[in-house]
Amino acid sequence: MDANRILAELRVERDHIDRAISAVAAVNSTGQQRAGRVLKAVRGRRKLSAAARARISAAQRARWARVKQVKAAKPGRRMSRAARKRIAAAQRARWAKVRAQQQAQKVA
Repeated sequence: MDANRILAELRVERDHIDRAISAVAAVNSTGQQRAGRVLKAVRGRRKLSAAARARISAAQRARWARVKQVKAAKPGRRMSRAARKRIAAAQRARWAKVRAQQQAQKVA
């Protein structure tokens, strides 16, 4: 093997080990912040201008208007009385069959 290649691989391995050591040290630290890292609480909230808030608000109102418009455009499905009666009669027949099976099991 080439000596330069071996040195390059060893340097890469050293970098990996250094990163692992840093990670363990950060977990094991006494609560001090790591350099180069800003916490959210320290950074604070971003501020939007009134115009930006108005644009966002208008866009959201437009989205909701489109949703409501689509819902209003769809006609509700209606079932005829005859169809409803057929469904109700079929359901009553199913339950009568279930009850009859249960009675047969109790008797047996």
